[in-house]
Amino acid sequence: MRLLHTMLRVGNLDESLKFYCDTLGMKLLRKKDYPGGEFTLAFVGYGEEADHTVIELTYNWGKEQYDLGDAYGHIAIGVDDIYATCEAIAARGGKVTRQPGPMKHGSTVIAFVEDPNGYKIELIQLGTQGSTSEKKEATANA
Repeated sequence: MRLLHTMLRVGNLDESLKFYCDTLGMKLLRKKDYPGGEFTLAFVGYGEEADHTVIELTYNWGKEQYDLGDAYGHIAIGVDDIYATCEAIAARGGKVTRQPGPMKHGSTVIAFVEDPNGYKIELIQLGTQGSTSEKKEATANA
């Protein structure tokens, strides 16, 4: 077994594709309209679906906004240089909501950005991640 994808409902597919592809550097892997169901699915990621977990962006035609609720947390992406990544995201018009730095009560260096729909994306500096207990604590406190 392996994790295949995470689905996010989006209000503006073009705006979301621009963010995930142009701002975060993912590739559009496939996109299909479903006229009978009045929705479009677009799959984005850093590698092909056969080898990588990807994100499914679902656009329900005519639905422009969703209540994100308080149960959903975030998507996490590992990066080699968190400071340069945040600068590049901001330069491309992305919204950095937490600047890079050590997580509260731990040593892992993290930052947060937000997509056009309000979904949070945690950036984690690779190579400086703390212990397994710190990772669990970070997820619980995020």
